[in-house]
Amino acid sequence: MRAASCQKARSAGLYAAISLPDASRWLSLAGLLIAASAQAIQVCELDGRPVNPNNGAETANKTGLLRCRDGENGPVVREQELKAGVYVGIVRYYNPKTGAVLKEYSVNERGNRDGRSREWGGGAPENPLLVDETLRNSTPVGLSRRWHPNGALRRATWYGDDGREQALAEFTESGKLAELRCGPAPQLAPAADDAAWCGFRAAAPVTTELYAHKGWVNGRVTYQRGELRKRESVGEDGKPQRQVESDADGGVERDFGAGGALRREKRWLLKTGQGERSQRIVVLEREYHESGTLVRERRWTPADSGATLALEQQWYLNGQPRDKQEYATQDGQPLRRETRYHDNGRVAFEASWLLKGRYDTQAVGTQKSYDEQGRLRGERMFDARGRLARERELDEAGRVQRDDEVFEDGSRKAYAR
Repeated sequence: MRAASCQKARSAGLYAAISLPDASRWLSLAGLLIAASAQAIQVCELDGRPVNPNNGAETANKTGLLRCRDGENGPVVREQELKAGVYVGIVRYYNPKTGAVLKEYSVNERGNRDGRSREWGGGAPENPLLVDETLRNSTPVGLSRRWHPNGALRRATWYGDDGREQALAEFTESGKLAELRCGPAPQLAPAADDAAWCGFRAAAPVTTELYAHKGWVNGRVTYQRGELRKRESVGEDGKPQRQVESDADGGVERDFGAGGALRREKRWLLKTGQGERSQRIVVLEREYHESGTLVRERRWTPADSGATLALEQQWYLNGQPRDKQEYATQDGQPLRRETRYHDNGRVAFEASWLLKGRYDTQAVGTQKSYDEQGRLRGERMFDARGRLARERELDEAGRVQRDDEVFEDGSRKAYAR
């Protein structure tokens, strides 16, 4: 009766559209016909009897297998298990064009996926398996496998009881290893041989090549009993792009530019406190010019609270030092000593500052300037409060050309010669 009423209503709507003479109504009619043919109404039955799954009164306290078709007498598109009016148990989806299974899984009383879950390509006559995994309350656990449409294994993943990924191996369509992340023990067998790749069968670290989907080697990983020792990414030209090495004490990261030239380097130490997780303490950073010349360096000294900056240096492209800033303490206060250089390597300037805050500094002692030959050419002397108190200029022979006492208001008075 409901189907007949709906058919009459649809027919009346179509006749009304036809009765309108303008062309836009004919276009609207064509659109309605296309939509009606593309979206057939699902017709469901429970153990051979018609039922509306959206009407709780019709499924209350019912038990059996709900089967839904794509329209009247159409192909089966869905099957779902019903227990005492609750959707619990197996669920299957089918491809209406081929009849092949698309998905199969189970749901629990909460409506979440629970148990084995699989997905297929849905083609005919072949229907390749694409996903096979186990879910617990919709959270993946244990071994999960995924395949490429050609049947080759795409990914094998092991999930812990908390649903977190612990180990992973990815593959190209041709079966070559594309990515590897190891767990604390071999976990991916029989899908993948992580026991060998992750170094559980050898005393020494094991290096494994990784491949891009186009077939060239784009990386290497080195593991020792499941612990990552080195990871390297490689460009299509075979040159390194990035390297990460680590051991029980610390590690190093390197980034490379075009042609494999080293551009950046960072070293760190691992610090483990009592009852705490390991923490990375950076102790060195370096930057290189595209030509490979070192242009900047920063060093830190490990401390109880992490690390303190100890040294900053820069270089000219000709390899000579450009400037250097050393960090120390004087009378319990942080101090920065600065040295600048000419591009011939001789000292150009020397000075020291007390660090009063993040941006506030106070000059200390005497600042000295030198010419390109390394001869002293100027001095600026500061008092205990960091104010300029005396300034001198010298000629190439070292003779004093100007020697002024400097006062708080900026006025000057020459010292007697």
